[in-house]
Amino acid sequence: MPGDEAARLRERDQTVNWRAWYKTERWRKLRLQVLVRDAYTCKQTGVLCVGKYPAPNSPVVDHKIQHHGDEQLFWDENNLQTVSKAYHDSEKQKQERAQAGW
Repeated sequence: MPGDEAARLRERDQTVNWRAWYKTERWRKLRLQVLVRDAYTCKQTGVLCVGKYPAPNSPVVDHKIQHHGDEQLFWDENNLQTVSKAYHDSEKQKQERAQAGW
C-alpha cells in the first residue's frame, strides 16, 4: 500500500542519521554542480532531465556506489551522476535490491 511506503520512508528519515545530509545547503550545492556538469542529462539513458518532480524526466542525483552512511562516498562528486526519476525509481532500485539480496 502506498500509505505503508510513505510511513516507512518517514520512519527511515527519522532513524537514519545520514538522511539529514540530503537537507543541507552543502548537498544542494553539490547536487546543482552535478546537474550542471552532466548537462541535466541522464547518464544511463540519455534522457534530458528537465521535468519538475515527480515527473519521470525530473532530475535525480544518484550515488553510483551506495554510500550506506560513508561520508567519503556520500560527498564524493565522482560518485554522483544525474539520472532521470524514471530510471532511478525503476532500474536503479532493482539493481540495489539485487545487490542487497532482497
